[in-house]
Amino acid sequence: MSSKRPFWHGYKWEMLALLSVAFLLNQADRAIYGVVLPQITVDLQLTESQAGLVATVLFLTMAVLMPFAGFAGDRLPKARLITFCLILWSVATLFTGVVGGVVGLVLLRSVLTGGAEAFYAPAAYALVAKFHTTTRSIALSVHQAAFYVGVMTSGFIAGWVAEQWGWRHAFYTYGGAGILLGFVFMFRLRDTRVPVLDEETPSSQITDSSPVEKTNSDGPPPGFWQSFSLFFRVPSALLLTCGFAGIHCAHSAYIVFAPKLLLEKFPSLSLTMAGGYAMFFHYLAAFVGIIAGGVLSDYLVSKRPAVRLELQLVSMALGVPFIVWMGLAPSLVSVCVAMSFFGLLRGVYESNTQASLFDVIPPRFRGMAWGVMAMLALIPSSFMPWLMGMVKDRLPENGFSYGFAATGVFWVLGALALLAARLRTFHRDRIDLS
Repeated sequence: MSSKRPFWHGYKWEMLALLSVAFLLNQADRAIYGVVLPQITVDLQLTESQAGLVATVLFLTMAVLMPFAGFAGDRLPKARLITFCLILWSVATLFTGVVGGVVGLVLLRSVLTGGAEAFYAPAAYALVAKFHTTTRSIALSVHQAAFYVGVMTSGFIAGWVAEQWGWRHAFYTYGGAGILLGFVFMFRLRDTRVPVLDEETPSSQITDSSPVEKTNSDGPPPGFWQSFSLFFRVPSALLLTCGFAGIHCAHSAYIVFAPKLLLEKFPSLSLTMAGGYAMFFHYLAAFVGIIAGGVLSDYLVSKRPAVRLELQLVSMALGVPFIVWMGLAPSLVSVCVAMSFFGLLRGVYESNTQASLFDVIPPRFRGMAWGVMAMLALIPSSFMPWLMGMVKDRLPENGFSYGFAATGVFWVLGALALLAARLRTFHRDRIDLS
């Protein structure tokens, strides 16, 4: 997974493709829980709040481990770390199919899977950013788009597998696929020990002994506390985190309970259709949004340095009415339309999540910065599945409808934080690497 052999000229795109497939499985593994949850709650006799608690513990596990994952992503060989995490979460997903109760779900689904997935993202984002400089937003957008493809397809695939053979086989399917991909990573995923100089340096000339870039890279590797504390000295990073938390509060509820929202409103839907509609329309639109947002921001950033932040601000502000509409809409068509616009605008936002953060963070601290940002965003948003389950337990007829409509409040708060960053802090915090 690492050597001093020169990289072939298209390696950065091969690496991006490999990581995108891994991220696809990463997010599909999370999504299948919500898709097959109606069968799980019946088979294991869970309440809605218990079902939500499993997802809450998963998100909390990821949140707590994110700073350590970011530090590891900055210090350890990224290719090896990513490969190990991929195999570990895939094994945990595979064995989720044999659990017999909520304790087994929490241990395998929440703790082990969440822990392994936490260490994947910082290393993967940093590896993509290292090889892609002038194409960074596009590359990160393609990688993030795999998130949407994974969740979008898992709705139909996992729902169909569960209807044919039961919910356990959905976990067997995705866990086995991840293990096989891990073996491919052992032979194909590679890294350099130094940052790539620029897009003009041919990949075939890059080796582990290439000269280190001058900007922010000289000196010994930063320590944990130095890396951790730097994040809190960048006001724009904190405000971006508030926006990201707002995005996640709505999404963590959506990825767990969106299929059940449709079943609450339209009981005649099959499990395959409920899971498929909930995941397909939203994430297809998000896929379009993330690609369009990445291309647009890369095109405009040289002329307008704050454009990434501005796109995030506009997308959050415009997304609020669609979230409320999704929860309260009376017909299947209108709900799916609202889900689609919600997804489109979330995609535009997330096309710049990492790129806008990296605009204000020096390169050698980016893995840790992403870990801290994810931790601070995931801690409050991780409680949303549990809270949504409690609302449903207390309002059996329309708890999900009211609960989803209420999550629009978090997008309002996030948009206000981004507005403050744009008006007050971004121009001071921006890192100029030109």
